[in-house]
Amino acid sequence: MLHPRHQPRLKFVVAIAAGIAVACAGPSASPTRVPVTSGAASPSGPTTSGGSFPSASTPAAPGTTGTGSATPATGEPSGLPTSSEPGASGEPTPSAPVSQPPASARLAALQLTLEPFATGLDAPVFIGHAGDGSGTVYIVEQAGRVRTASADGTVADTPFIDLSERISAGGEQGLLGLAFHPEFPENGRFFVDYTNLDGDHQISEFRIGADGRGDPSSERKLIFLDDFAGNHNGGMLAFGPDGHLYIAMGDGGGAGDPRRTGQDRNVLFGKILRIAVDADGDRPYGIPADNPFVSGGGSPEIYDYGLRNPWRFSFDRATKDLWIADVGQGEYEEVDLHAAGVPGGLNFGWRVMEGPDCFEAPDCDATGKTLPVASYTHAEGGCSISGGYVYRGEAWQMLEGIYLYGDYCSGIVWGLDAEGAGQGPVEPRKLLETGERISSFGEDESGELYLVSLGGSIFRVTGR
Repeated sequence: MLHPRHQPRLKFVVAIAAGIAVACAGPSASPTRVPVTSGAASPSGPTTSGGSFPSASTPAAPGTTGTGSATPATGEPSGLPTSSEPGASGEPTPSAPVSQPPASARLAALQLTLEPFATGLDAPVFIGHAGDGSGTVYIVEQAGRVRTASADGTVADTPFIDLSERISAGGEQGLLGLAFHPEFPENGRFFVDYTNLDGDHQISEFRIGADGRGDPSSERKLIFLDDFAGNHNGGMLAFGPDGHLYIAMGDGGGAGDPRRTGQDRNVLFGKILRIAVDADGDRPYGIPADNPFVSGGGSPEIYDYGLRNPWRFSFDRATKDLWIADVGQGEYEEVDLHAAGVPGGLNFGWRVMEGPDCFEAPDCDATGKTLPVASYTHAEGGCSISGGYVYRGEAWQMLEGIYLYGDYCSGIVWGLDAEGAGQGPVEPRKLLETGERISSFGEDESGELYLVSLGGSIFRVTGR
C-alpha cells in the first residue's frame, strides 16, 4: 500500500478500494508471463522503507509493466513448462543434485516462470503453511477469511476460519497476516493481524476447534493499537528461528509520517516487534530478555525501528537472516536486511531517509542508520514493494540463495544474491514482468515459493 508523497490519501484509498472491488470478481484475461533474459538489472542501493500491497500510485493495468516493454494481456503463457518439462503436471520435480555456481552467476542466466496454482480467490494477500507435514497451504483473503488448499491447488469450499464480521476490509485494511505457532500440530495455536471494525490494529491468538478448523470464539487479544489513519498497517506475522513472534507495524499512516512515529522508540508504529507468546503471567505475552529496549530507551516490544510500512518480511531458512521490504513515500522502494547474529535495535532510517537518500531535505544525518541493500525508484520499477523470500527449496536449484521480491503496481519480480547482500548493497536483476498485482509471496513447508496476486490467483514460482 503506497501513497505518493504529494497526493491526498483519500484519493488513493478510493482508487485501491475500487481495484479490490474489481479483484473480488476474479481475474480477467490471464496475462502472458515473459521471462526477462537480457540481463537488465534494476537499480540497487540502500533503501529505507517497505510496505503493503496497494501502492501510492494507480496500479498498472494487467499486461502493463512499470519499466520495459508491455506484456501482452492475452495469449498462451510464455516460458512455462511444457508437458515434457518438470512442473508441467503442477508438481515440481526435484532436480538431481549438482555442483552449483554462485548465486550471482546463476542470477545472470536465470529464467523465472510462473505456474498457475489456485484461482477464484477473493483478494488474497498471503499464503503460508502450518509446519504440520500435511502439505496444506493457508491462503489469507483480505476480507477476513483464511482458505486452505491442497498440494495440487484445490481450494477447500469451507474456510479454515472466517473473521469477516469483525474486520474492516478495503484499501490497506483487512485481514493482513497469519502465523502458526511452532508447535501448532500439538497445541493448535495460530495468530492473525487485522484491522477491526473501527479501523484499529489488532493482533490476536486463536485455537483449533473440535471440527479441526479455527475457532472464531477462541480469540485471545494480544496487542491493540488505536490507529489514526487507514493506511500503513504493516501486517506481517512470522515466528523467527528463536521461537518468538515477529510483527510488522507501519508508521500509522498519513503522508510523510506526520506523527514522526518511525523514529519514536516509545510507540509501536513504524517498527518490527518481537514478543514471547508462551510467557506465563498476567500479560498476554512476554518480552524476550534480549530485546534491545527491555531495560529502557524505548518500548520493550520493539526489535527494529525506522520503518514506514514494512509489507512482508521473511527469515532465510539457511542463514536465519531477516529480510524486510519497506514501502516508500514518493521516490524509493527498498529491501532491508537484518543479518542473523546482529543484535536488535537497528534503525532503518524513516523518516530521516527514504531509500538511499535524505527525505525531503538536501542533507541529513545518516549516522546510526542501516541503509537498504537494494532499492528502486518509482520511475524505474513501480510504486509499492512486496517482500519475498530467499529460495531454499529443492525443486529449482537455479534459484538457490536468491532473494525474490516484486512490485504491486508494475508486477515486476526482481532477484538478488542473498549472500552478496550480506556484504553491502547489491545490484538486483529484473527477472519477470508478470502483469499481476503482486500482493505477496509465500513459502510452503518444503521451501517452494508462491506469488500471490490480489486479482484472485496464486502461482508457483519456478526457475531454470
